[in-house]
Amino acid sequence: MKLESSELILNADKSIYHLNLLPEDIANTVITVGDPDRVSEVSKHFDSIELKKGKREFITHTGVLNGKRISVVSTGIGTDNIDIVLNELDALVNIDFDKREVKEKHTQLDIIRIGTSGAIQPHIPIDSFLLSEYAIGFDSLLRFYDAESILDDKIQDRFIAHTQWSKHKSTPYVVNFDADLASIIDSELLVKGFTATNVGFYGPQGRKLRLKTEDENLNSKLASFEYNGLNITNLEMETSGIYGLSKLLGHRAVSLNCIVANRSTGEFSATPTKSIETLIQYTLKKLTE
Repeated sequence: MKLESSELILNADKSIYHLNLLPEDIANTVITVGDPDRVSEVSKHFDSIELKKGKREFITHTGVLNGKRISVVSTGIGTDNIDIVLNELDALVNIDFDKREVKEKHTQLDIIRIGTSGAIQPHIPIDSFLLSEYAIGFDSLLRFYDAESILDDKIQDRFIAHTQWSKHKSTPYVVNFDADLASIIDSELLVKGFTATNVGFYGPQGRKLRLKTEDENLNSKLASFEYNGLNITNLEMETSGIYGLSKLLGHRAVSLNCIVANRSTGEFSATPTKSIETLIQYTLKKLTE
C-alpha cells in the first residue's frame, strides 16, 4: 500500500521530515541521547565520522569505531519526541522512500539509550549505571498504538492498585528490554532496574518548587511498590517509549541510565559529566569489543 505524502513526510531532498536523514545516513546500531550536545561527546570516540546532520533538537552523527558503524541520535526530552525518532528511524530502514511502500524484508535496528536518571531506592549509589530490565510508562504514548500484546498487564494492575492511581491520569503500561541486546551490554558494573518513565521533570516526578502536586506521596508509593521481587528503581523520561515502540517495530532496545541523583537521600552527583563520559566509553567498548 502506497503511503500518502501526509503520512510519510519527506523533505525536498527525500530525507525523513524531522530527523533530516536519508536511508544511507543511518547505521543499524543506534545510540540515542536526550541532549543534542551529548552527540559529539559520543562521536568524539569514533575512529572516523562520515556524517553530521541536524534539524531542531535532532542531531545525528554516523561513524565507525573498531570497524563497527554506529549512529548517535539526540531525541530531546520526553516520549513525544521518542514517537518521532523511533518511527522515523524505522522508516529509514523499512520503507522504500521512492515507492512509498513498506519493504518486504525487515531490517532490525539495535537501539541503545544512554541517559541520566534519578534513583528512588536508597541503596542505588550516585554515579552508578543502571540497566532498565522493565519500564513503566506514565505517559499515554503506547495507548495510541495496538500494543496490548507487548504489555505486562499483571504488573500494571498491581501498580495501579498499590498507588491508588488517579483515574484522571493516563493508565500506566509496562514493557521490558530486549534480553539478547542486553546480554551484549551487561556486566557486573550495571545495576538491574525497573524504570519509571515520567511525563515531566517537576510535578510528575514529585518535585515541588512553587506548585503543589496532586499526590504528595507518589515517590514513596513508587519506591514501595513490589511485584514478585521487582521494585521500581529510578525515574527518567524516555525509556518506556523506546522499549514499547522498538518491540512493536521489531527492533532491539536497551536503556542505560547514569544515576546522577538519588531522590530518597537528596543527593546529586558532584561529577555528572565525568560519570556520563564513563558510561559512554563503557557502552562503546561493549558494542565494539
